[in-house]
Amino acid sequence: MTLYIRKFLALLLVAGATATSHAQSDPATEPSVLAVAKAMPAVVNVNTERIVQRTVQNPYDEMFNQFFGGPMRRPRVLSQKVQSLGSGFIVDPAGYIVTNEHVVQRAAELKISVTTPDGKNYTAHYIAGSPQADLAFLKIDAPQPLPFINLADLSPNLLGETVLVLGNPLGYGSSVARGILSAKNRTVTVEEVEYRNLVQTDAAINPGNSGGPVVDIGGRLVGVSSVKMAFTPQGVPTQGLGFAIPGEIVRQMVEEFKKVADTKKPGKAVPEHAAAGHELARKYFGLQLQDLTAELSETFGYDPGAGVLIADVDPGSPAEQAGMKRGLVIAQIGRYAVTSCKQIEELLAPIDTGSVVDFSVGAVRRIRGRAIQQMQSVTLTAR
Repeated sequence: MTLYIRKFLALLLVAGATATSHAQSDPATEPSVLAVAKAMPAVVNVNTERIVQRTVQNPYDEMFNQFFGGPMRRPRVLSQKVQSLGSGFIVDPAGYIVTNEHVVQRAAELKISVTTPDGKNYTAHYIAGSPQADLAFLKIDAPQPLPFINLADLSPNLLGETVLVLGNPLGYGSSVARGILSAKNRTVTVEEVEYRNLVQTDAAINPGNSGGPVVDIGGRLVGVSSVKMAFTPQGVPTQGLGFAIPGEIVRQMVEEFKKVADTKKPGKAVPEHAAAGHELARKYFGLQLQDLTAELSETFGYDPGAGVLIADVDPGSPAEQAGMKRGLVIAQIGRYAVTSCKQIEELLAPIDTGSVVDFSVGAVRRIRGRAIQQMQSVTLTAR
């Protein structure tokens, strides 16, 4: 009997080992597969469309104008539809989406549409954005809560960890690329634009991936795909150099963007720390302002206390007509330096329609590797 029992136990062990081997080789249980299944439902395709107009004149007409001092025929105005593709991901079940600012540049003039993985199309509303951080915040309205990537649980971003790039490369639709986290705190310059505090990966990032999430094998956010370096500044071809905006910066910016979103809700009270000064600045000039926190100062490249951040500009307002844009900083009103929205509120309290106010507005530009703050005086007339 003892011999039979031993044989039976041996058969059980063999069967158990075979079952374990099958389980380990089952693709459905791979960590990467599970991570994609967790994160991909929140990844969206972002499509933008705008009309660009350009003036075209016949060369013979230009010669006639030069020698005879007058137009022979009026120049023709041609309109062209320009489309772009990118990616994004839902960060709130109410339909708030993060993408790159460069994907939705000049959003006031754009038609933005979003396609979810289940094939549904939505018209997206631009809420806020930061050209310096290269992040934008969109909103779609869906009848039910949407799957989302939780920004409260970020990846630890450990060097060498497996990462997955999700998005819409080359307009092909939802796609996955795999690699590792190669480096952190990278500063790169691509086409004369400097990007700072990025994480680096060798996973494939291609046009159309911009704005999509990079996640770890737990499905947690590593960062937002931002830029790929195809050539060094010296023109040497590169491989495996993709960069993403770290999840920590994304979380900080989304917190700030949500404050702007709250100010746009009908009947919503505006938190004093988020938008004090909005009442008069927006009423008279169309400026939506925000205190420049320490986190925002680091993200935008401004010195702490540099001024008050322009969070957005109302279309058709005096501020927009004067060329003021979100992401710039108001450092001074008249002869008074300002460092908070509350100060601006107090300074604007005495004015009325028709009042003329001088604003000192600026931005940080990278010139030969140095941060230079450039300021310009802008005069606005209260509406």
